[in-house]
Amino acid sequence: SFSSELRKASKRVSCSKRYKIQKKVREHNRKLKKEAKKKGLKKHVKKDPGVPNSAPFKEEVLREAEQRRLQKERKRQAKKEERAQKRKKEKEAAVKEAEPSAKKARTVKLYSQSHLLQVIDASDVVIEVLDARDPLGCRCPQLEEAVLLGGKKKLLFVLTKIDLVPKENVEKWIECLQREFPVVAFKASTQMRDKTVKTKRKRVVPSNEVLDRSKGAACFGSECLAELLSAYAAKTQSEAALKVGVVGFPNVGKSSLINNLKGMMACHVGIAKGTTKTVQEVHMSKTVKLMDSPGVVASPSNPAASMALRSLQVEEGQQTVLDAVNTLLKQCDKSQVMLQYTVPDFRSSLEFLTLLAKKRGFLQKGGVPNMEQAANTFLTDWTGAKLSYHCKVPGNYSLPNYMTEEVVAEMQNGWDLAKVKAGNMEILKGLKFPNLASSIGFVSRGPTAGLLTVAAVPEERPPAEREAQRNSENDMVMIMVMFCLFIADKPSKVHFQPVPVDISLSTVYTDDAYDFNTDFK
Repeated sequence: SFSSELRKASKRVSCSKRYKIQKKVREHNRKLKKEAKKKGLKKHVKKDPGVPNSAPFKEEVLREAEQRRLQKERKRQAKKEERAQKRKKEKEAAVKEAEPSAKKARTVKLYSQSHLLQVIDASDVVIEVLDARDPLGCRCPQLEEAVLLGGKKKLLFVLTKIDLVPKENVEKWIECLQREFPVVAFKASTQMRDKTVKTKRKRVVPSNEVLDRSKGAACFGSECLAELLSAYAAKTQSEAALKVGVVGFPNVGKSSLINNLKGMMACHVGIAKGTTKTVQEVHMSKTVKLMDSPGVVASPSNPAASMALRSLQVEEGQQTVLDAVNTLLKQCDKSQVMLQYTVPDFRSSLEFLTLLAKKRGFLQKGGVPNMEQAANTFLTDWTGAKLSYHCKVPGNYSLPNYMTEEVVAEMQNGWDLAKVKAGNMEILKGLKFPNLASSIGFVSRGPTAGLLTVAAVPEERPPAEREAQRNSENDMVMIMVMFCLFIADKPSKVHFQPVPVDISLSTVYTDDAYDFNTDFK
């Protein structure tokens, strides 16, 4: 019994307990390593003891070790130079590729102008398509003068995308524009199908189900315009078909207008500017032939807002999407933009794009907002048939110099204006329009000057200069974004301490100057 009392307790434990202890030890060591990594502590590196003095051939061993070290250093330097040379060659190749693209853009402009002049010369009636959101900005004085030059052609206005503008605004613009030329209100169908392709069986609509004709599947104004052109073709009493040229700036709806008049997908349409690059003839009926044309090239002398909406600068690389968004936001009512995109108050276009990118989920690695994707989305909304914005009709609007009373009388002669007025009233009566409060107010810069002559096309800037400017702008944008994220990620509990305020003239240059000494002491 005595020996049993002096016997030591066994150190054996169950396997489950031993595994738990090992797991706790691993977690503890992992925690210590993580904390040391955060503090910047490095693991102690054992010092090389070197070659002892008693070792034979010590000098030869040290000499060989030094040679091996120098050889490794030379290899590392050679790889570094090789990578730098490779980056330099890639940059030079990118510049060389950009040079032909600039020449190609200039060539596209030249072809577009030649095709546009070809359509004007061959047309008996020219339809200038105007976006109802900015009708005055869609007018090109140079194009209208070219049509009226001979005095034998008729010019007609078609006001498209009227479903994106308040009804009162559409009525005022029709009343203003019809003082010069006949105006037809139009809303294209966004669900036009290619009838040459076999379609699926149509769904049978029950008698108790009511279809909303104000949706994208319905087209308004095509019947009125088709009857107007057919009646004018009958009055001309010509054996050849009446040639109607459809002209205007990019993205105003020229191809969509022709497709709806034809009743099928005859012309290719797209959101990208400059989709139509050549002349395409479409027979609407036996007596009327429609001709689609490329968009009018805007002159660089136009205001920045007109260039952002009407030109191809973003696609050609002459202007960044961030600059275009900044230009458009300056022409808008900020409160209406906040309601339209459901974003909080912002002080600049950069802050607006940051909020829009976070809301839409446009994030890059590390949670950095993708500003370029947000800017492209914003521009697509403005150029496409989605966003509702409107421009006020100028109260003191006067006719252009080339629009004399004789020209106005000649342009309105031969048309059934009473039928046009009745058709517009019927279209406005049956269409659903957005409210004035839900539409963004936009400040129009007036008619947009266009380039119709080949000599007027300007030379492109060197690609290297555009690339350098774009890189510097992108660097500034990333610096601002990282600063905003740094401020946003600060701890919520911040103890503010009073600091003496300097009211000298050197510190009163701005009201929103930020004092870093307040939070970062």
